[in-house]
Amino acid sequence: MSIIINSGEARAFAYEALRKVRSGDYQEAEINALLDKANDAIGQAHETQTAILHKEASGESILVSILFVHAQDHLMTSISEKNLIIEMIEMTKMIHTLADKLTKGGNDHD
Repeated sequence: MSIIINSGEARAFAYEALRKVRSGDYQEAEINALLDKANDAIGQAHETQTAILHKEASGESILVSILFVHAQDHLMTSISEKNLIIEMIEMTKMIHTLADKLTKGGNDHD
C-alpha cells in the first residue's frame, strides 16, 4: 500500500503544480516545491519497491499479488505523468509568454 499511497501523492503534487501554472501562478519557488514533493513521494515509493526486489534477489520467495502489480502500475504511471507534467509546465509558460506578447503587441497598434 505504501507504493500506491506515495505514487498517488506524487501525482497529486505534480498536477497541483500544473494547475497553478495554467492559472498564471508562476511562483517558481512554489512550483519547484510542489515538484520536489512529487519527487520525494516517488522516491519513497521506489524505496519500498526496491526493498521488495532486494528480498527476492537475495533468495527470499516473494508472493506477487494483484495488489503488488497494481502498486507497480501506479508507480510507473506516476513517474511518467510527473515527467510529462514538467514538460507541460514549460510549454504552458511559453504559451502564456507568447499570448502576453501578442496581447501587448495588439495594443501598440491601437
